[in-house]
Order: sequence, then structure tokens, then C-alpha cells
Amino acid sequence: MIDPNAPFFRPLWVRLICGLSPLLWAGVEAWHGNGFWALLFAAAGLYLCYQLFFLRKAD
Repeated sequence: MIDPNAPFFRPLWVRLICGLSPLLWAGVEAWHGNGFWALLFAAAGLYLCYQLFFLRKAD
């Protein structure tokens, strides 16, 4: 769904923000008792982290 090798994702701080933001929001949703949304955002965050840090080709 995303291209981890796009120039936009080259800086580390962009990859960190894009990957950790949904995970942090999943924590907020879990804190408020919204399990469905917490699971949805956690899955999106884990997918992004996997794409941006494990499947990305080194520069």
C-alpha cells in the first residue's frame, strides 16, 4: 500500500513519525476502552513499521 523506497521516507525522523503515530493513537484508543479502534490502529502502525524499517532498501 505504501512505497517504502519513496524519497519522502528517506529521513529517519519521517519514518519514525509515520510508524509510531498510529501506535501511539492505538494506545489512546485502548486507554479509552475502544478495543476495535485500538486494534485497527495498532495493526496499521505495525504494518507501517514493518514496511518502513524491514522491507526498505538501504540508500
